[in-house]
Amino acid sequence: MSYRNKTYVAFASENIHLYRLMEAWRDNKKIDFNFADAHDLFISRDTSKPETIKRNLRQRMSNAKQVIIIGTPEAKKKGGDGVSFLAYEVEVMMEFDLPVVIANHDGDKTVDRNFIPSPLLDESYYTMSVAFSPAIIKYALDDYAPGFATGSNTGCYQYKQSVYDRL
Repeated sequence: MSYRNKTYVAFASENIHLYRLMEAWRDNKKIDFNFADAHDLFISRDTSKPETIKRNLRQRMSNAKQVIIIGTPEAKKKGGDGVSFLAYEVEVMMEFDLPVVIANHDGDKTVDRNFIPSPLLDESYYTMSVAFSPAIIKYALDDYAPGFATGSNTGCYQYKQSVYDRL
């Protein structure tokens, strides 16, 4: 597998505005938030065949060292439906054993099972749930993601309120 240095952001298509907001955080010099976006690689056109899109998604994820899922009811539904591109992305992130940060779109700081795709829940996949906010997402990418591979944790986790208070 190639060198992994990107962050893959997964989301339901209905929530692309939240992904665009994350890009705006990254591009704003006054916000301490940055990620090397795996979506910049292997671009698919809207007219691409599903097989081509899936191949490009797999290639993008092969360059990712971590994943952010924008947690929404739509992401839970599509991520567990077994047929959507988001379901395919969830399957591949688990296959590649990537650390997954669930960024709850409503700002919830706890594990919200209404936002986590069922394959991650069913497999007790080690995830970290955070509020959809640049400071805590950055913290999770810097704190949780590096220890993911060496840890033996399973299931869904969240940070204590004291972490949010420090940020």
